[in-house]
Amino acid sequence: MARRKKGQAISGWINLDKPYDLTSTHAVSRVRRLFDAQKAGHAGTLDPLATGILPIALGEATKTVPFLVDADKSYRFTIAWGRTTATYDREGETLAQSDVRPTLAQVQAVLPRFVGEIDQVPPAFSAIKVDGERAYDLARAGETVELAARKVIIFDVRLLDAEDADHVTLEMDCGKGTYVRALVRDIAEALGACGHVSALRRTRVGRFTEETAVTLDYLEDLGHKARQSEALLPVETALDDIPALAVTDEDAFRLKQGRSIVLVPRQVEAVKARLKPGSRTVSAMSGGTMVALCEMRAGRLEPSRVFNL
Repeated sequence: MARRKKGQAISGWINLDKPYDLTSTHAVSRVRRLFDAQKAGHAGTLDPLATGILPIALGEATKTVPFLVDADKSYRFTIAWGRTTATYDREGETLAQSDVRPTLAQVQAVLPRFVGEIDQVPPAFSAIKVDGERAYDLARAGETVELAARKVIIFDVRLLDAEDADHVTLEMDCGKGTYVRALVRDIAEALGACGHVSALRRTRVGRFTEETAVTLDYLEDLGHKARQSEALLPVETALDDIPALAVTDEDAFRLKQGRSIVLVPRQVEAVKARLKPGSRTVSAMSGGTMVALCEMRAGRLEPSRVFNL
């Protein structure tokens, strides 16, 4: 006899506004406990010292996490001039100091160098694995960590303001795998200055934005009123760039059994018109509920992930 899973079969997304000095793992645990959910996970680690958007998947939504991890993101961050640290944030050991204080015009002049597809070397204090171990674990142990440059895409970097000569605040829109701390390191080097990240906030992950984010305090308040579901977003929220196709009840039944279905020509053309270049993924919907994520091949939908909603 199969063991019953602990918790409730709750499925959906929470657009959490993660507070300062809380790890992403602990944030997931807090949300999972508040909902008494069977399963939970997050889409993209956010540093403990960073605040902002941390999408948390519950139940069947965990099957869509890979799609959100690949989503575009936006950040707002502040550079503090005068000190370079080992972690490129304010908590790290000081490696170098400088009296250079770049002007706003100088900062603005170098930003175009970092827009587009660029080569970026991730920080040694990162979650990237080296020979099976996290780079930050090796770095904390005093080992020298050398990470290879990776291609990342930065769509835009904007200069916002400067509260004083020692700080400047910027915004960035980027693709997956881009490190703000590495960008700040490279901007400082380009200006012949020392600098580190003194404040960092993620403002967007795909369709998850600050406007719809909720705090842990808000979720706890809803929990006291047994109204947690008010903060729950649909499973398909993470699939904003994947076309949805309505299917019949009969086809939905076949897909849930892991069997493919045949599309009529007009369905094929409608889906092709909305697919991203190089993508075959389609979400099958029945009665407004997600049935499966499918791959479209030769006029058929073949289920790759089936949802029990």
